[in-house]
Amino acid sequence: MPSPIGHGLAGLTVHVLASRGASELRAPVRAVLVVGAAILPDIDLLFFFVDGRNHHNRETHSLGAAILAAAALFLLARGRRWPRPGALAVAVGAAWMTHVLLDYLNRDTTLPVGIMAFWPFDAGFYKSPWPLFLDIGRTLDWATVGHDAVAALWEFVVLTPLLLGAWRVRYRERV
Repeated sequence: MPSPIGHGLAGLTVHVLASRGASELRAPVRAVLVVGAAILPDIDLLFFFVDGRNHHNRETHSLGAAILAAAALFLLARGRRWPRPGALAVAVGAAWMTHVLLDYLNRDTTLPVGIMAFWPFDAGFYKSPWPLFLDIGRTLDWATVGHDAVAALWEFVVLTPLLLGAWRVRYRERV
């Protein structure tokens, strides 16, 4: 699984692309919701503390979870009369799906290998045969910390040009 840095960059890219105008682009609540949606699927790591079982890369890493997150945010935004609740919901769903995509493209070394990308429509685990990102270790020994730093740097190198390209696309539209 990529690090929160990689997932955050992907979410920020969606936020930039989905923003209509400078006011949405600079809206902190909107940015936090969209970027947070790109990171939130990893909340399943905390489920281990509930029952001692590995829940990672299961239901929260799926199209179904993205749809549920978008629907929940749509209802919340509409109820609070936020501007463009549908567009915000689509941005949240797209940001959630970036998490699924990045985890699909990662080098997975933890069983079960892959992600439940199409839950609830399919309970199978899917993994790219050509990984782009390194796995992130979950221990605090120096070798793992060093490996994770290299992995996060690689994510930064791969994903930052996408963010800058998105920013450039949006900037050209305003000129």
